[in-house]
Amino acid sequence: MEGLRIRPAVPEELRELEELQRRASLALEEHREELEAYPDAIELPAEHIGQTMVAELDGRVAGFAVVLAESDNAELDGLFVEPELWRQGIGAALIDEATRDARRQGLSLTVVANPSARGFYERCGFTVEGLAETRFGPALRMSR
Repeated sequence: MEGLRIRPAVPEELRELEELQRRASLALEEHREELEAYPDAIELPAEHIGQTMVAELDGRVAGFAVVLAESDNAELDGLFVEPELWRQGIGAALIDEATRDARRQGLSLTVVANPSARGFYERCGFTVEGLAETRFGPALRMSR
């Protein structure tokens, strides 16, 4: 995508990224009620900034991904794109960069995904490995 740049997040943009996460999370009705009841679910811990990559589109923050590296894999812990920019390839570009970063470290990339996002993640090259339970119900454990 022309004009798209992916870079590391900086601590000064923590609140801006959290607000983007809030907008993206509440844009889907599926879990809106639970998210509004548990606002802590829409928090970006400050210690995750060093593991966060930001997508900028024409100099504006368009999305971000949090990838938590562990000893044997890297987990996509969060992927958020401004709702008005959905379906333009920003999320896929963030996943591609996260995958490249994980592979440079000798790790695979996993995600615990809402079943409604299965098609998106499969289009991005993930396969279902099993099920997982989250505070909002059943999810899919997927890897790439």
